[in-house]
Amino acid sequence: MLGKTYLTKQASLLMKFARTTSDSELSAKLISKAADLKSQADPMPDKDQSPAAPDVSPNGSGR
Repeated sequence: MLGKTYLTKQASLLMKFARTTSDSELSAKLISKAADLKSQADPMPDKDQSPAAPDVSPNGSGR
């Protein structure tokens, strides 16, 4: 699953591209996609809530 930070950055990039293009149809599509990504990111928590990775043995044996 993609994280909130990733989706927000992608939406921001799409908005940047939308502002730089002179093609109004392309700009509208980019803005629409950015809005979709933002709507996916909004309900997500600000920080990663997944469990922490288990400690790894320094010798690599797992014991």
